[in-house]
Amino acid sequence: MRVILVAAARPNFMKVAPVLRSLERRGVEVVLVHTGQHHDAQMSDAFFEELDLRQPDEHLRCGGGSHAVQTANVMVAFEPLVTDLAPYAVVVCGDVNSTLACALVAAKASVPIAHVESGLRSRDRAMPEEVNRIAVDHLSDWLLTPSADADANLALEGITGPRVWRVGNVMVDSLLHNRRRAEGSDVLERLGLGGGGHVLLTLHRPSNVDVAPVLSGLVDVALEVSRERMVVFPVHPRTRQRLRETGLMNKLEQAPGVVLVPPLGYLDCIRLQDTADVVLTDSGGVQEETTVLGVQCLTLRESTERPITVTEGTNTVVGSDPKRILEAYRALSSGRSEHRPEGWDGMASDRIAAVLTTVAPPLAPERPGVAVMPVELDLARASAALLHDAGQLVPSCEPIPLQEKARVLA
Repeated sequence: MRVILVAAARPNFMKVAPVLRSLERRGVEVVLVHTGQHHDAQMSDAFFEELDLRQPDEHLRCGGGSHAVQTANVMVAFEPLVTDLAPYAVVVCGDVNSTLACALVAAKASVPIAHVESGLRSRDRAMPEEVNRIAVDHLSDWLLTPSADADANLALEGITGPRVWRVGNVMVDSLLHNRRRAEGSDVLERLGLGGGGHVLLTLHRPSNVDVAPVLSGLVDVALEVSRERMVVFPVHPRTRQRLRETGLMNKLEQAPGVVLVPPLGYLDCIRLQDTADVVLTDSGGVQEETTVLGVQCLTLRESTERPITVTEGTNTVVGSDPKRILEAYRALSSGRSEHRPEGWDGMASDRIAAVLTTVAPPLAPERPGVAVMPVELDLARASAALLHDAGQLVPSCEPIPLQEKARVLA
């Protein structure tokens, strides 16, 4: 059984790493494809080593360009690969342009699609990611959701039944797997932050960084907060460019309470989150990570596709108005409390592997000629995959029974 697993941009890698390990433990031949959507080494290549993720089998090198150019370039590069490899399925993660591009190619080649982190909705179609999510979900055979609200979103769009599998949050798999390793990061010492207690700021959404008045207001928030507490700001390449163009970078560079750093590795990022008092972000993944870490998070957007981080986590959606942000910041109580919504337990990738190796593609009747292949555990491949996980899980020595039902959350 051959599966193509697509990695594309920084938010993908944390999802891809545990899924790759779990699939290979089940004897699946996984072809790891890096589209190169994030072509900056700090935004992609460094993550392979830090996430215990082997190097990709194929690198498409399709970074840069507008949304249309990027999507088209990935499709052109990915199509011949699908033709040559003839995979049983293509597994895509999240909501970046490469996710949509590879799903479109697979759908037109009659290859079943699995969408990891399916069913998330922000209800904001001005976000390119929202368009990507909706399109990919409607193309996919297996919709692998992180939580009950994602199931409900799909049901509202008429997607129910055997296509939808609630498996839990695969981002949490990577976080729990790497949290102890992150404790060994020396990022606090490198940045002169002592024992933490800082405010962490991350910005990259076009709605925040491409609109000059909005970006200016968020910079003012950072400057105001920095008078009370150190603000650490890892600057995304896109954000850095906009800050330079608007002259706002000078204001930040001159502020003694603001620490500007280039994009950081995954372990450094987790360490900075884990030791922060508050995180200000427009990142979906950070909303999830802070929930698990128990760190208070203010989301600088008008909506979130991860409402469970608000209802069951530590997140508050505050928008981009500076006055509202500062009011919410000053109203925060001290202390932390870790929250683990159902299925955020480090086992999501195992459930995903169980679904893909035991559940026939639900859209197979609409796709004549696609074979349904049950899989048996290949111990040689499983043992090799196990090395990536430091021996924490032991593969079964028995073949997977054909009648085995995928273990998913009720």
